[in-house]
Amino acid sequence: MTKSSHVDQELIRSIAQLLNDSDLAEIEIEKDDFRVRITRSWPSEAPVQYAAAPVAAPIAPAAALAPASVVEAPAATAADNIASNPGTLISPMVGTSYLSAEPDVPPFVTQGSKVTEGQTILIIEAMKTMNQIPAHRSGTITKILVENAQPVEYGEPLVVIE
Repeated sequence: MTKSSHVDQELIRSIAQLLNDSDLAEIEIEKDDFRVRITRSWPSEAPVQYAAAPVAAPIAPAAALAPASVVEAPAATAADNIASNPGTLISPMVGTSYLSAEPDVPPFVTQGSKVTEGQTILIIEAMKTMNQIPAHRSGTITKILVENAQPVEYGEPLVVIE
């Protein structure tokens, strides 16, 4: 075997372990005529799949319907009402929510807590950075909508302050 065709399996395993330990998505090493590049995809990165939209069946004319009935528009869901409430604190980023600074420390707030604008309500960890999320208004915490160590999305309701 020539130098360039020999692959050091142990080196590749070590690099892959380094990739996992450091939460990197890709690593590339090059020295002289040797080059190795190792990449990984995150579990949440599923391939995009496309499907044809189903075609709705034609709607029967009103005269063909059984006895006339009143059809009401669907009521707004509770989530819609919470998200549109001006007292709802919305997540400014994607990450993991933490209700306290450390596992053995009491939470920043509980339901019924009085808070002032700017007071830390929770922490969102994003890309290994702990981001303090402040209250956007003063008031009383009426609902905590996330749990400790729960993943949150951008725009997701976190707490309600009335």
